[in-house]
Amino acid sequence: MRISAKKNHSITIKPLLWLQKRHFGKVLNPALLWGRKPTLFWLVASFFGYLDRRSSPLSPIMRSLVCVRVSQLNDCAFCVDANGMRLAERCDSEEKIKSLANWQHSELFEEQERAVLRYTETMTITGQRVTENMLDTLKQWYDEDTIVELTALISFQNLSAKFNTALDVPEQGFCSLPIQPDSIKEKLSSKE
Repeated sequence: MRISAKKNHSITIKPLLWLQKRHFGKVLNPALLWGRKPTLFWLVASFFGYLDRRSSPLSPIMRSLVCVRVSQLNDCAFCVDANGMRLAERCDSEEKIKSLANWQHSELFEEQERAVLRYTETMTITGQRVTENMLDTLKQWYDEDTIVELTALISFQNLSAKFNTALDVPEQGFCSLPIQPDSIKEKLSSKE
């Protein structure tokens, strides 16, 4: 990582670190950086917690597809790893997970998933613009409030992936499936 982790964390973030250790078996690498700014860490953790809540109008699989695809597009090794693990827990199709980087050429994705992934990529790739047609397509499945939440999820995952990529946060070996696009694999192998 390009910024060192603090050795001693504020008492205010110790509950978050404990929860991560309980759920993942270890503290997540990004938490070691977000932990330098406790208030910011709580805000980020709360925001994602809300977006990934059980009562979300977006299905758990859809949320995970979005998070992994944004992670892939941003070449965020940590995000692909952590979000890939969550997708593997939620999705019963290993082939679908492996095909996500090339979803446009796979018959494994339903039309709703294709519309969400198209919207996700358009929001994530610099220079592309969301169109009225894209929103109209999403409205076949989602009301406007849910589209706002989907947009927030995509935006949050972009923030997270860009933060981790800028500070060179490494993966932690959570996901054993080969879902990283070639650009991430090449970067990881060149570091070895």
